[in-house]
Amino acid sequence: MSALTEAAAALLEAARRAGAETAAVGLYQGVSLGVQRRLGKIEETERAETTELGLRVFVGRRAAAISANEVDFAAFPRLAEQAVAMAKVVPEDPYDEIPEAPPPPDSGFLDLDDPREPAAETLIARAAAAEEAALAVPGITNSEGASASWSRYVSVRATSRGFIGEYARSTHAVSVTAIAGTGTQMQRDYDFSSALHGEDLADAAQLGRDAAARALARLNPRRPATARLPVIYAPRVAGSLLGHLAGAISGAAIARGTSFLKDALGQSLFAAGVNVVDDPLRVRGLRSRPYDAEGQTVRRMNFIAGGVLTDWVLDTRSANQLGLKSNGHAGGLTNFYMEPGRLTPAGLMADIGEGLLVTELIGMGVNGLTGDYSRGAAGFMIRNGEIAEPVAEFTIAGNLKEMFARLTPADDLEFKRGTDAPSLRVEGMTLAGA
Repeated sequence: MSALTEAAAALLEAARRAGAETAAVGLYQGVSLGVQRRLGKIEETERAETTELGLRVFVGRRAAAISANEVDFAAFPRLAEQAVAMAKVVPEDPYDEIPEAPPPPDSGFLDLDDPREPAAETLIARAAAAEEAALAVPGITNSEGASASWSRYVSVRATSRGFIGEYARSTHAVSVTAIAGTGTQMQRDYDFSSALHGEDLADAAQLGRDAAARALARLNPRRPATARLPVIYAPRVAGSLLGHLAGAISGAAIARGTSFLKDALGQSLFAAGVNVVDDPLRVRGLRSRPYDAEGQTVRRMNFIAGGVLTDWVLDTRSANQLGLKSNGHAGGLTNFYMEPGRLTPAGLMADIGEGLLVTELIGMGVNGLTGDYSRGAAGFMIRNGEIAEPVAEFTIAGNLKEMFARLTPADDLEFKRGTDAPSLRVEGMTLAGA
């Protein structure tokens, strides 16, 4: 038993002694290191060590939670007593409980942990390579800087119903933002890479060159005329549509009746060839995990299979409300993505006489009850199947249910953010511009 699992077991025992009928403990201990560089100078180097401890107790159908930021065995009885006292005075919840869970699998097969802490000099070199490559591109006039970071944490979950699990995860990241132009005509853009293992990071210098090229391409944007046209979402923003889908199929939202998809289970929402997957067991996946936040078994699931909505995103409480069973999604979705289609991005736009390529979205104008969608955006016009002039200061609007039904994916899926999609073409959207 590790020191952290020993602490979790001790806190569970303190909760039992304090009068909790069931209890769960979550313990997180992590370390992070980061550097920020701008115009050749190191602006910040920071190292942090954190500990987070949470206790949740049940007295009958009443529950309460309490947290601390240190592991202090002597303080456990007091924490447990406070949590139990709080639980005794809150209203009953007929749906909430601490579920039974099977023994956790060995997380080693997921390869989540790169335990070697990089030296600060290594992170500085990554940031420097990214920024210097961006600044070396003709037309780049300034930089908002580059950053590089590493973090690692160990997570423990234990319950009074016999579950105890522990796993570690690391993350390496590099990002850079380049500025092109001068005065009021400046444009900026960025690129980044994150990975669990340092060897999987994208080349830092290439990130800098890509950020520079994107910033240069955005110079001298126009405000487009209002129109109704096909819109292509670049991969960097296409995942936002999956984010809206995720919110709409959340079991909690369905149980509250606050989702525009509340009656859509088993219905065709997308074209027949569209599949949307959540895969917590992808090796080295950014959000992979061996079990969910309640210790439940996790598995790869197609939430959209052949265009059809097959399930809700369920934890124990929302599943109980809906008369269903948890499908291992306490703590939310993991590696959530849309499978690629057959067309290349060029093929996706080949027949567009006039359309729009969106590369940036602004604001959060989505109505979860109706699915109405309105976002500020920037990008490029598409003319005769080719990317044309940059455009900005406009809004794109539609209804998510209609957008899903008229959506076509390209073949350029890249696992980069945790929620990922290839380029997506959506027919018949409204562009509100000049």
